Amino acid sequence: MKLLPSLLLAFTVAVAPLFAAEAKAPVGEARTYKKIGDRELKLYVLRPDGWKATDRRPAIVFFHGGGWTGGAPSQFNEQSTYFASRGLVCVQVQYRLLASASKAPPDDCIHDARSAMRWVRSHAAELGIAPSRIAAAGGSAGGHLAAHVGLVAGVDDPADDRAVSPKPNALLLFNPVLDNGPGEWGAARVGNRFPELSPAHNVSRDDPPAVVFLGTQDKLIPVATMERFKAAMTQAGVRCELHLYEGQGHGFFNAKGADGGKYYALTVRAADQFLASLGWLKGAPTLPEPAPTTP
Repeated sequence: MKLLPSLLLAFTVAVAPLFAAEAKAPVGEARTYKKIGDRELKLYVLRPDGWKATDRRPAIVFFHGGGWTGGAPSQFNEQSTYFASRGLVCVQVQYRLLASASKAPPDDCIHDARSAMRWVRSHAAELGIAPSRIAAAGGSAGGHLAAHVGLVAGVDDPADDRAVSPKPNALLLFNPVLDNGPGEWGAARVGNRFPELSPAHNVSRDDPPAVVFLGTQDKLIPVATMERFKAAMTQAGVRCELHLYEGQGHGFFNAKGADGGKYYALTVRAADQFLASLGWLKGAPTLPEPAPTTP
């Protein structure tokens, strides 16, 4: 589906409620990773049972969705709790949001995402994390941020220590915004800067392996866009799995969906299997497979 430029900002506003997490606190310990003037930006670190600072565990850094204008870190509470139960350290990130009425590009969001990844890697020793096994994950616009730190060089906060790489070692992308080129989602904000802001326009052979989840009835992210991305990754020699879920729309993977958690379970199990294939997890997923839907 191609979106007319005049409608893109309206879609930005419309999608935010799909990712507005319930009014609850993010799981994990709050840490300040960055200060902007008097404002402290937080991330939330959830450690597994039996954790020790001397561990070198894999980690997942989650970025919430909401069209760059809304949402909250607690969107991925359930995913974080599950993967912590599997032995990973999980981190949910607060980042600056854009004014929905503005036409500003998502530079602030990207700056914060890259700063957060750098903070996690530079604090790996105290977090009990292996700095070479940090995944970035996100949904919708949060998927854009996760993919941007994984695929794009640049658009850094000038205050960041660029000696520390923000690049993740794996990507878990839930109906992500990947293509910001003409006619695609976010183009009204990105404009002619899409070569530096659009992950799909920055695929290269050094990108991390990725798994992507998308509903076939997503009205914001067309299946064809994800298929082009997968083809580009494959052409570059980078592993990219694409899981399509028939009849599902945007935000289908959320734990509190109308489906009773079916697609939350399916996507988490697939993400678990993907991480296990990288050697980050052992054994089968511990989240039960959902029962088949009765016709």
